[in-house]
Amino acid sequence: GAALTNSRPEFMRHFVGPQMIATMERHEMWTHSIVGIAPMATSAILTNNLSVSFVTFAGGIVFGLGTFFYLYVNGMMLGVIAAACHQYGMSIALWSFVAPHGSLELPSILIAGAAGLRLGHAMLFPGALRWKDSIARGGIEATQLVSGIIPLLIIAGCLEGFFSPSQAPIWLKFTVGGLLFTLLNLWLFRPVKAPADTLD
Repeated sequence: GAALTNSRPEFMRHFVGPQMIATMERHEMWTHSIVGIAPMATSAILTNNLSVSFVTFAGGIVFGLGTFFYLYVNGMMLGVIAAACHQYGMSIALWSFVAPHGSLELPSILIAGAAGLRLGHAMLFPGALRWKDSIARGGIEATQLVSGIIPLLIIAGCLEGFFSPSQAPIWLKFTVGGLLFTLLNLWLFRPVKAPADTLD
């Protein structure tokens, strides 16, 4: 998305509406309107983020193809908007907005995608298991992944509604994003002890 937009700026019009382009031409962030209606916006953001994640996960039902499609669309959109903002000299404004909540939201969508692909993998490659047993096992593992991102999306939604579009200093927004992303990785990659009865 970024490469196509950089080489052909008119490509952005397939993903970005004229109102958003007009806002960028004025060097204004389209997110400023969130601040005045933060509680209502937060509810809408939470609903949208959960919907995107669950749809990305559910796409695994069609042998993972739906998951690939939704990951492609979201990735393309992010690349296009990033390149468009760069062309209008708004990269810092964009990434200072994305950093606080995106540090949790973007990994959550990727984890939801991983869950969908796990389900698709179980359908396509059952191995020594019967097909229905493979799907059952893959479904359990995929559901566990998706369940884990719900609290992350709630935190990300609150940040996106109240903190990300605020007038907080840019350095603070990047610091919050970096800290949350670091804590997320420490949690994801923490050492897990095996149950005592399996150590033998």
